[in-house]
Amino acid sequence: MLNRQQQRGLGWFGMLCLFAGIGIVTLLVFTCLPVYLNQMKIARAVNAVALDAPGSVTEVRKGLQRYWDIESIEELSPKEVRVVRTSGGRQLSYYYEARRHLVANVSLVLEFEDSVPMSGAGL
Repeated sequence: MLNRQQQRGLGWFGMLCLFAGIGIVTLLVFTCLPVYLNQMKIARAVNAVALDAPGSVTEVRKGLQRYWDIESIEELSPKEVRVVRTSGGRQLSYYYEARRHLVANVSLVLEFEDSVPMSGAGL
């Protein structure tokens, strides 16, 4: 039996577990980061169009399509962003799921949902 004073640092098994944990976290970050960056582009585009507050739904769709073309937005089409009338006025809302393959038959599902009030929402 080894003396406790002679054992310092990580053993092979501890080092293996540490590197496996770092690898899993790295895989998740590299898989999720593009999805979240795309979500940030979508949120920025929807907020910008909501601030412009176009009059008709067709103008809203054209404004969204313009942002989608410029930003190269994926996962969601401008047609999936709904114009909803509420008691407080009009809102732009969307919901979508982004699925990413991890390993073998394991996938990651990320759900995004937002509702943005339109300025001049009483139109």
